[in-house]
Amino acid sequence: MPIINRVAELADEVAEWRRDFHAHPELLYDVHRTAARVAELLTSFGCDEVVTGIGRTGVVGVIKGREPSSRTIGLRADMDALPIHETRDSPHRSTVPGKMHACGHDGHTAMLLGAARYLTETRNFAGTAIVIFQPAEEGGAGGKAMVDDGMMDRFAIDEVYGLHNMPGLPVGMITTRPGPIMAAATTFEIRLKGLGGHAAKPHICVDPIVGGAQIVTALQSIVARNVDPVDNAVISITRFHAGTTANNIIPQTAVIGGTVRTLKEETRHLMKKRVTEVATGIAAAMGLEVDLTYDGGYPVVVNHARETEFAADVARGVLGEAQVSTDMPPSLGGEDFAYMLQARPGAFLFIGNGDTAGLHHPEYDFDDAVIPHGVSYWAKLVETALPVG
Repeated sequence: MPIINRVAELADEVAEWRRDFHAHPELLYDVHRTAARVAELLTSFGCDEVVTGIGRTGVVGVIKGREPSSRTIGLRADMDALPIHETRDSPHRSTVPGKMHACGHDGHTAMLLGAARYLTETRNFAGTAIVIFQPAEEGGAGGKAMVDDGMMDRFAIDEVYGLHNMPGLPVGMITTRPGPIMAAATTFEIRLKGLGGHAAKPHICVDPIVGGAQIVTALQSIVARNVDPVDNAVISITRFHAGTTANNIIPQTAVIGGTVRTLKEETRHLMKKRVTEVATGIAAAMGLEVDLTYDGGYPVVVNHARETEFAADVARGVLGEAQVSTDMPPSLGGEDFAYMLQARPGAFLFIGNGDTAGLHHPEYDFDDAVIPHGVSYWAKLVETALPVG
C-alpha cells in the first residue's frame, strides 16, 4: 500500500509544524514551548486525552479506535534539540544562537503529530493508540524519566515503537534489525592532579600532561586486547584540557573526557573495569592523583524479534518490499528508547533522510520529503496492529 492519500494532503501542514519546531529549538527537559505546542495540536485534533508533565515535560496523547479492545500500541517521538550553532541558511533556521535541531527530532515530532491527526480523523482501528512525545533524549534520559513516571502502566501500553531518521539512507527506505541495534553509551571524565612548576625544571614537578598522554594511549589498547574480536566496542577520547597560554609552565591539573560504546551488557561492564584500572594504574605509576567519574549512560537498544518483523512488514506494505531491510549493521550511537524497550516489547527503526549532512552536524536539516512516508508508516502500524472487525 503506497502513501495514504489523506496523509499526502496533510504533508505541507505537517512540514510547517516541523519548520516551526526547527526555528525554536529547546534543550533536554526545557522543551516547554515545544511541549505546549504539541499538547495544543493534539487537543485540537480531538485526542481522547492529552496528558502533560509525564517525565517532567513529556506529553502523551490517547486516541481510541472505533471498536473497543484491550490492546494498546505506543508510538514515540523525541522533542529536544542540541547545543550546536546552526550554519545552514534557510527560512526556518534556528532563531536561538547555539541551539539547533541537528538530529531531526523536529521531524520526528511533526511526523507523529501528523499520524495523530490522521488517526483521530479516521479511527480505523480497534483498541488504543498512545502517541508519546519525549523530552531529553540527547543525554538527559527522558525516556527513562517517562518510564519511571509510570507511563507504561498508566496507559496500559502493550508494545512500543520508535522511528529515527538516517542521513545517507534514501528517502522512502526503512531499515532495522532484531536484537541489539544501538549501543550502550557511556561517558567518563578523568581528572588528574600533579605538581606544577617551571618547564625548565620538570624533575621537581609531577606532570599531568605526560601522565594523561600515557593514559590516552593505553586506553586505546582496551578494545584491541581485552574485548573479543568478534564483539563490538569503541572508546573515544573527545577532550583533553591542560595548561594555559604560556609555554613555560607545567600545569598542576589535566582533565580527560570521552565515551565508551558497546553492544553487550557484559562488554559494557568489562570496559568500565578496564578504563578504571588503566587510568588509576598509570596515574599511580606517574605519581598523580586521579579522580575518575564514569557515567552509566544509556543501555543497549535491543529490538524484540517478533515486533521487529511485524514493524518491517508494515513498512513493506507502505514503502514496498525492496525499500525495507532488516539486516542493517548495528550502530554504536546511543538512544534512550532503550529504556522503553526494556519496559515493553517493541522495535526501533530508521527512515531515510536522503543525501543530507550527518546527524549532529551544524549543516544538518530534516528533509520534509520524508514526512508522507513516516506519517503513513505510523498510521498503518496502528491500523495493522489493531485491526477492526
